[in-house]
Amino acid sequence: MTDNNVFNLNKPEQNDPLQEVLREGARKMLAAAIESEVASFIERYGSIKTDEGQKAVVRNGYLPGRTIQTGLGDIEIKVPKVRDHSGTGIKFNSSLIPPYLKRTRSIEEFLPWLYLRGVSTGDFTETLKHLLGADAPGLSSATISRLKQDWEQDYQNWSRRDLSGKRYVYVWADGIYSTVRMDDRLCLLVIIGADETGRKELLALSDGYRESEASWTEVLMDLKQRGLEKAPGLAVGDGALGLWKAVTKCWPDTDQQRCWVHKTANVLEKLPKAMQPKVKEALHNIWQEETREKAYEAFDHCIERFSPKYPKAMECLEKDKDFMLAFYDYPAENWQHIRTTNPVESVFATVRLRTAKTKNCGSRTTTLTMAFKLMEVAQKKWFRLRGYKLLADVIQGIKFVNGVKQNGDQKQQAA
Repeated sequence: MTDNNVFNLNKPEQNDPLQEVLREGARKMLAAAIESEVASFIERYGSIKTDEGQKAVVRNGYLPGRTIQTGLGDIEIKVPKVRDHSGTGIKFNSSLIPPYLKRTRSIEEFLPWLYLRGVSTGDFTETLKHLLGADAPGLSSATISRLKQDWEQDYQNWSRRDLSGKRYVYVWADGIYSTVRMDDRLCLLVIIGADETGRKELLALSDGYRESEASWTEVLMDLKQRGLEKAPGLAVGDGALGLWKAVTKCWPDTDQQRCWVHKTANVLEKLPKAMQPKVKEALHNIWQEETREKAYEAFDHCIERFSPKYPKAMECLEKDKDFMLAFYDYPAENWQHIRTTNPVESVFATVRLRTAKTKNCGSRTTTLTMAFKLMEVAQKKWFRLRGYKLLADVIQGIKFVNGVKQNGDQKQQAA
């Protein structure tokens, strides 16, 4: 066998020429930007003179060279120094390369992203070595351990934040189960709220004993104690009795809306598979009606149609009848948001994936913190509610009938 077809595993890996060109180009562009920055700084203070009539703020060489970790690998850079002869303490700090900066913001955000997506702390060095094209100094598992401690403090600070002056029109509540250890299932109690501007935010994240009334009451009372004095107009949740007993106790004036996705799943699981498509279509016909009156007709028709053969499924549907159609009292533009607990369920798909990877080695604190950081990242991409301008009318107590705002003339016609 010749040398041409023998791989020497001990030979150092060759650098990628394209990567080197890109890195050198980035270094030159960064150096030029910093030079422009320091030139503008000196020009700004050009009017300041010394006693001898010379410029007081002048260049004075460079600070010791250092490297910045970027997505292209390590980039060497030198930051210029500026001397102030006026004695007024003028100091130059580059906005591009602040003091003590070790890595770009994208790398800082990349670290928690990797961990929260399932890369274990022990695999970080090897993973980043291949991604960043370097040995990734300072990005070891110890770095992630320190970050996890910071995240725990972030969660503690967030869970104690002041809610005075806050007003939420809608809230979505759900209990999400996570296996922390083989013998311990943690129930995460989650509340997401939409304020008067239509922006959604994570309102509460705590752990409880299943979805009991006591656990949910503790969460709601904590919100009130931290300043949330005004109850939301509408609460959306599944059929968990503990939640609704707590809502009735703590927020007696809040309307209750059962989640149609959960209700549909509960009804269908009591039916044979052959019948599920027909019943599912009948359920969709209920909440897709334009008025409450037509929805009740479709509701009664569904129960009358399927009760003789499938009484248990129809009993499951009928028991929450009074709370399934509360959304008709709110703007029609908001209906797609308030018929289900999808704002919670969709976000927690990522949380479930991550906790599944650590189900045998996590702790209560780690799971809570991990869920908080994942939802914090997701929250940045949440969109406003459709028709958010109508939420001000909801807060003012203006009535909506079948999703339509009621003005004076409509009220007289209704009377």
